[in-house]
Amino acid sequence: MFVTEAIVIHDDWMELQQLRYVLAVAETNSFTRAAERCLVVQSALSHQIAKLERELGAPLFERTSRRVRLTPAGAAFLPAARQCLEAAERAGAEVAAAIGEVRGRLAVGLIPTVAAVDLPVALGAFRARHPAVRISLRVGASEDLAEQVEQGALDVAFLGMPTTVRPRGVAVHELARDRLVAVVAPGHRLAAAGEVDLRTLADEVFVDLPAGTAGRVQSDLAFTAAGLTRDVAFEVTTADYIARLVAADLCVAMLPKAHAPQLVGVRAIEITDAPTRVEYAVWSRTGRSPAATALLAALDIPTEKH
Repeated sequence: MFVTEAIVIHDDWMELQQLRYVLAVAETNSFTRAAERCLVVQSALSHQIAKLERELGAPLFERTSRRVRLTPAGAAFLPAARQCLEAAERAGAEVAAAIGEVRGRLAVGLIPTVAAVDLPVALGAFRARHPAVRISLRVGASEDLAEQVEQGALDVAFLGMPTTVRPRGVAVHELARDRLVAVVAPGHRLAAAGEVDLRTLADEVFVDLPAGTAGRVQSDLAFTAAGLTRDVAFEVTTADYIARLVAADLCVAMLPKAHAPQLVGVRAIEITDAPTRVEYAVWSRTGRSPAATALLAALDIPTEKH
């Protein structure tokens, strides 16, 4: 590997391993847990961090018998330390890619209701083909995931948004469009209906995603455009829990049609004036890692025009 394990600061050596130790302590709030994560004895980890603090001329952590937390200097140092580690990792991955090997990290984000891509299957096939890549997955809201891609915390994300919203600050490829359907309990008064409209649903108590999220906005806009209001008494963050509340006949929901067959214990009903959701794949505009490029290629997602 052609990446050096040290960088020079004020004529002293700052080792990448020291940065890894700092990051581990910051994330675990514990020297003991950080040492376990880094597979070193605690005394060695503490010694290296103390050495780095002497080189920098400031303590990075406030240590007490009860807790460990970043000092203001440590909080200022952490983003640059993380960027250094990511740059070193990226450099190694680029060298490996130049000789035909995909390695490094692949950080992926998705919303729970993505249906255009079977991501577990796709990631399983990717790992089998590129075993040197460390894959991580983060589930969240579309707008948060897009921001994390823009900031470099994620390599690729799969989102769902209303037709009135398009991800910004990232490269975008539209995967699919899907209408929402009503989801009700099997014993609900509407369960046997072939189709319903928004006016009929407006009389029901709803469960939905938190207000302001992209997944919620598409439904709110549809009811507002129809001149209707609805009662959203339950706010949750996962489609599975939405289905559990609906199955208990506490409420009804609106979810993407392509995702509805995955839900257990509920009935899906067509909505004649349903809103449409767009699913997107997004990645960084400023440069893709070799692993991100390989995943997008495996999914036949074009990147040249972005």
